[in-house]
Amino acid sequence: MKFSYALLVLLFGVSEVMNAQNIEGPSLGNGIFKSVAKDSTWAMKMGLQLQFQGSAEWEEHNNSFSDLETQFLIRRARLKFDGFIYSPKLTYKIALGLSNRDMSGASEFTNNAPRYIVDAVVKWNFYENFELWFGQAKLPGDFETLISSANLQFVDRSKLSKSFGIDRDLGLQLRHQLQFSEHLLIKEAFAVSQGEGRNVTSKNLGGFQFTSRLEVYPFGDFTKDGAFIGGDLDREPTPKLALGVAYDFNDNAVKTGGNQGDYMFTDSGFHETDISTVFVDAVFKYQGFSLLAQYTDRAADAPVAINSEGLPTGDVVNVGSGFNVQSGYLFKSNWEVSGRYTNLNLDTPLTAKNIENQYTLGVSKYIFGHKLKVQSDLSYLNVEDSADQLMYRLQFAVQF
Repeated sequence: MKFSYALLVLLFGVSEVMNAQNIEGPSLGNGIFKSVAKDSTWAMKMGLQLQFQGSAEWEEHNNSFSDLETQFLIRRARLKFDGFIYSPKLTYKIALGLSNRDMSGASEFTNNAPRYIVDAVVKWNFYENFELWFGQAKLPGDFETLISSANLQFVDRSKLSKSFGIDRDLGLQLRHQLQFSEHLLIKEAFAVSQGEGRNVTSKNLGGFQFTSRLEVYPFGDFTKDGAFIGGDLDREPTPKLALGVAYDFNDNAVKTGGNQGDYMFTDSGFHETDISTVFVDAVFKYQGFSLLAQYTDRAADAPVAINSEGLPTGDVVNVGSGFNVQSGYLFKSNWEVSGRYTNLNLDTPLTAKNIENQYTLGVSKYIFGHKLKVQSDLSYLNVEDSADQLMYRLQFAVQF
């Protein structure tokens, strides 16, 4: 309540200042307002991201789809702040999640408080193309997870990202890029983090998490960092390709997804296991055509949590492999048709090998790029030894 009240006061104060001074706001997608100190020692831009979603799901029974379930929700509602402090070489980013999905996950490890903070990171460009990050931010994992939720090609990320993605954590990151020639560009990222996900306030329960990523751009960088934007909205005039590989090691992880998932409680404390994840991915774009392909493999030393008597507790690390490929074409009318295929091979030791195949067809209308768009998709999910599922989603998204 205190946080909500303070946030309302902040927004009201900003509104009153803008009205009193009759300030003209930036154009759509460039923030609600921007402010720069008189002596240029700091700057701040405030933005807002909203996503409204409706969905319908059916299960197959007797060769027909029934058991309809529907849902309407605010998928994301986020306040975003970014700018610089003292020097343009010292920047910051803060994102606050206000939707129930963003705030969920309160526990004793988050001091029983909602998880309001999505991002809170300071970035220091301390030497040439070297940049050091401090705080909570996305780890350098797979391409799809690194794409902002505001810039996705489909209504949401694939099941591959949801099953194996490493998302955000608290720690340090070192990033660097090197232009070898006129076209060849190399980008590297290294991270050391707490290993238990965002907004954790308790001490480090397991070990640390180590993540590294290497990207190669043989034809030069994409327009406006377009490798991390869904679809080819800039209609790249020449072919652009990005090849990436990442490795993540979570030492003595105590959660089923490394820094994601559920804590693995036992009658004697926590179940701990080393978790290793490999990501291999590629992005290609040219004149409205886009392609993203990803492969992931995850292994754990002891994927099944057991108690002091050697019996399984029911908590299991998501191990196995997966493949995701998606492609789309953006017409000059800014309508895009896209398709996605996702395959998961979850090798759960307590059960038989679980194979999932999901096929998705998407249609998007970009009214003002990713800043204002309407997206829909239809997915068919085939799960081995389980009922097939059909899902339709419609989403309206705006970013100020």
